Amino acid sequence: MALITLSEAELAWGDLPLLDHAEMSLDAGERVGVIGRNGSGKSSLLQCLAGVEKLDAGEMRVQDGLIKVYVEQEPFLPEAPTLREALILRGRFESIADERDKWTALARLDEYLHRLEVRHEQAPHKASGGEKKRAALALALSMKPDLLLLDEPTNHLDVETILALEAILTQEFRSNRSLMVITHDRAFLDAVCTRILELDRGILRSYPGNFAAYESRKEYELHAEALERERFDKFWAQEEVWIRKGIEARRTRNEGRVKRLEELRRQRAARRDRLGQINLTIDAGERSGKVVAEIENLTKRFGERTIVDNLSFKLMRGDKLGLVGPNGAGKSTLIKLILGTLAPDEGKLKLGTNLKIAYFDQLREQLDDTKTVAETVSPGSEWVEIAGQKKHIMSYLSDFLFTPRRAEVPVGNLSGGERNRLLLARLFALPANLLVLDEPTNDLDIDSLELLEETLENYPGTIILVSHDRRFLDNVVTQLLAPVNHAHPDGRWMEFVGGYEDWIRQRPALPEEEDKPEKKPAEKPTAPRTVRTAERMSFKENRELESLPETIEKLEKEQESLMLEMSDPAFFKRPIQEQQAAGERSQALPQLIEAAYARWTELTEKAERCAR
Repeated sequence: MALITLSEAELAWGDLPLLDHAEMSLDAGERVGVIGRNGSGKSSLLQCLAGVEKLDAGEMRVQDGLIKVYVEQEPFLPEAPTLREALILRGRFESIADERDKWTALARLDEYLHRLEVRHEQAPHKASGGEKKRAALALALSMKPDLLLLDEPTNHLDVETILALEAILTQEFRSNRSLMVITHDRAFLDAVCTRILELDRGILRSYPGNFAAYESRKEYELHAEALERERFDKFWAQEEVWIRKGIEARRTRNEGRVKRLEELRRQRAARRDRLGQINLTIDAGERSGKVVAEIENLTKRFGERTIVDNLSFKLMRGDKLGLVGPNGAGKSTLIKLILGTLAPDEGKLKLGTNLKIAYFDQLREQLDDTKTVAETVSPGSEWVEIAGQKKHIMSYLSDFLFTPRRAEVPVGNLSGGERNRLLLARLFALPANLLVLDEPTNDLDIDSLELLEETLENYPGTIILVSHDRRFLDNVVTQLLAPVNHAHPDGRWMEFVGGYEDWIRQRPALPEEEDKPEKKPAEKPTAPRTVRTAERMSFKENRELESLPETIEKLEKEQESLMLEMSDPAFFKRPIQEQQAAGERSQALPQLIEAAYARWTELTEKAERCAR
């Protein structure tokens, strides 16, 4: 039996349907990633599943006794002397009557606080956003839920914590425990999820496998949808031409055709097109000098703590430099040292000529919640100038998916995704040949994220980027600065060529890893000598070898046929059970084909040996 099922679910925000007769089923042991554009209703869906919000219509069936735990984007922690005590209040541990059960729950909480490296002795109001998120995750995991609902769990987390969370979720959420997570972190979706659930224009679509599998399937679907709409629009246009002929349309025998046109008009009016994409253009301004920044023996300390220790490197025009490291390693401090806004204790810094800097994090601090979106991007003017061309502010904001009505809304009323799009709009309106981006990907949907990647890849200026998004780093940066001791930063930084995955391969081993004694391979016991007999193929093996090429061909044809079938928009109108069965078969076929090829290779090699 499914843990939770939605049937004909409806939910609206104003006149915009977030769920439009949506269907969904979640089985035990599934780890489902929920994706969709900003504003599509992902968080509202999760809140309905958690019981925080109610559906407008439809049915939600929940397995009896199901234990659900929900962690929101910005977790609320009650006031208490320490984070740990705040979590005990949030988890209502005081209501546990049995002392042994209470002690067990506290022990589990302490275990996850340790595994996620939460400094639980500090007061909640002094904790950073990342610390609060880790604390809330530790509490949720300690409660051992049957269904864990996570809304953007990787926001504000550093890479090491994300990897630790991935390990916990993949190890512990299987067989009888399930996970549903909203995230734009594609590497996280690939590592954790067994199914992708896409919310698009009110409809929930299910895709077996991780995000990589979803990407390949989605490409076919979008192409099929575009062709279907093109055919529909062409037919509708022909019928509109026909109705304008007048006399012919009024004949009794054509009444059916007139009614059909009326139905076509209704269908076209009710059609919800996909949301547009951000149109990103960066004004790189004038070229900077060849050397953007030259750093020599730079050192910075705060009290007894060394943030940067004797760092030397050059940043050249066109470099795309990424900064990685755990929260608190000093990435933001390092940026300020490179830009010359913070004086070093020792060493020299020389900035290049003709630098025009746009700093994403500074723009965050400068947002005025009382000003409108338009005023924020272009104060005192209805025009912005991009790469020497004037553009009306409403037209420019439409490139960032702000409608004219939304452009007049105060900044304080914007969602997290809208605020980030506003920051990008303001940033890219500034002529800059050095972009400094401190966590620009938070709250961006995956489509916008990929477009931002492409824009930054083609940007001719210089970039300094701080991000915990591994895929984003791999796709954008050309080199990285990272702590030498990436687990416990001590102020020593090292430059690496390439992106995140290149750094993982190149980085030096930690001291504790170097101290580990090498494992010597166990000596194999000497087996008694036996007389080898001639190897022979059995009758059954010969028959199997003969039939395998035909078997492989059938499996490959089935895979191709199933892919085309699932790419047809009509496929998603079928009963949910048929969709699930097709999805499971689609996921199983690649393994069956690979196994058949492996068996064919094995038997072919054996036949060759027997023939010698």
